[in-house]
Amino acid sequence: MARHTDGEVYDLLAPVVVDAGLFLEEVRTSRAGSKSVVRVVVDLPEDELGSLDLDGVADVSRAISDALDETDVLPGAYTLEVGTPGTSRPLTTPRHFRRARGRLVRLDRRDGTSTTTRLVDVVDDVLHCVADGSDESTQIPLTDVAVGHVEVELKRAAEAFGADEEA
Repeated sequence: MARHTDGEVYDLLAPVVVDAGLFLEEVRTSRAGSKSVVRVVVDLPEDELGSLDLDGVADVSRAISDALDETDVLPGAYTLEVGTPGTSRPLTTPRHFRRARGRLVRLDRRDGTSTTTRLVDVVDDVLHCVADGSDESTQIPLTDVAVGHVEVELKRAAEAFGADEEA
């Protein structure tokens, strides 16, 4: 049985995901008994805001499955798991930060300090941020940030679904 590499599977799937209008974030393969397990993480392009919906994940999953079935990059049976990065993904690349525009983020800086701010934009590897309730802009070079994290905002989620603030 030929052994594949994650890179070979990535190279096969990247054009399929791009054709679906998405970005291929990650491909990991492993063995589980006699089967391969293929874990694929897809995301919207970096210039888009929002999240990938379940229909989009289902559509790209079918296209990925078809591409895997048409080649011998994974001989034998496999289990395919396709998902999105979600809010728990650490923000480590300029692309990750661009996808988080408009979100509240916690930035862990290289000097050991942390700050929580709203990410407005990323221009020339500089984060443009504002404190909630403020018009005052702060610019933070990406080189000063060790890692960022999207903060889940329950209040904004409740507002989006029309929930009463008093509830």
